[in-house]
Amino acid sequence: MDIQEITKILKNVLHPKTGKDIVSSDIVTQLRLEENNLFFNLHVFGLNSSEKSELHFKCVQEINAIYPALNVHVHLVNDKISIPVPDNNLLPQIKHIIAVGSGKGGVGKSTVSVNLALALSAAGFKTGILDADLYGPSIPTMLGLSGKRPEVDTVNGQPKIKPLVAFGMPLISMGFIIEPEQAVVMRGPRLSGIIKQFFLDTLWPELDFLIVDLPPGTGDVQLSLVQTVQLTGAIIVTTPQEVAVVDAIKALNMFQLPSVNVPIIGVVENMSWFTPVENPDRKYFLFGQGGGQKLASYGNTNVLGQVPLIQGIREGGDNGLPAYLNQQADLIQPAFNEIAKATLLKINIHSNI
Repeated sequence: MDIQEITKILKNVLHPKTGKDIVSSDIVTQLRLEENNLFFNLHVFGLNSSEKSELHFKCVQEINAIYPALNVHVHLVNDKISIPVPDNNLLPQIKHIIAVGSGKGGVGKSTVSVNLALALSAAGFKTGILDADLYGPSIPTMLGLSGKRPEVDTVNGQPKIKPLVAFGMPLISMGFIIEPEQAVVMRGPRLSGIIKQFFLDTLWPELDFLIVDLPPGTGDVQLSLVQTVQLTGAIIVTTPQEVAVVDAIKALNMFQLPSVNVPIIGVVENMSWFTPVENPDRKYFLFGQGGGQKLASYGNTNVLGQVPLIQGIREGGDNGLPAYLNQQADLIQPAFNEIAKATLLKINIHSNI
């Protein structure tokens, strides 16, 4: 009997809000064994009295089923152990700014950004998107606004950008400013200036969430972002493939640098398996398995959700009707609803998603 074995047993207990095991949900802390006594904290913020009692009972029941002589002492902690609401002084009308990053391109970071934003919007949250991928802005294409241009208003004698709107969400992108085939060739100071303009010179309305789609890697745009506004946290996107995880670790480490210090909300594993439309119950693990969990374990965080490789997701990205809303939405919405729900739970917001 050791802590590792106890942890495995506790993975059989599911969180009543998310349906995930309580270990992966990061609500079990300070596990320790003292002779024939087991002690641990169970963080139950957001649960009602019956849910707390049931969770406590299940923990004791699962452990005593294997170790009947063990005395289990569970301390229920009703605190907010996760990410606090930041004080965005520069953008007081925006409650939460969430960055979506990755270690490399091609893992579906923009797909996750768009469909997560739509899931939050569908849940009733005022949500916007800032496409900070200045070198390869794909959000206009994904949201059917390719070739559109934002209007400019004068506010207190200063020019301000009016964000475009897609599916009820305000958004801004470098893709609205340059031609689709135009190459973006810029160095650090100019990149930093554009990022600041996108945040501070855009007429953002009141928002619950602003989702920021970052370029891949760990460069000037990411550093400019954290120097301009205070982030609620970052979501890291990877595929199960080892080469993607190796690069994603670099992105995760960047956010955890003392000079950056951005909380990691969690990991999204994209392209987790291939599911044919005609046989939705089948799963083919084309890129391997376990990459998301490996990255989450490395970063001491959790997997917010897994997104399957479905043809409708690719089609939605190309034709301007995102996967969350297209004809295969019934196969896709559950994955992004789960990610949205896990994100909300991590930042202490509860919803009926």
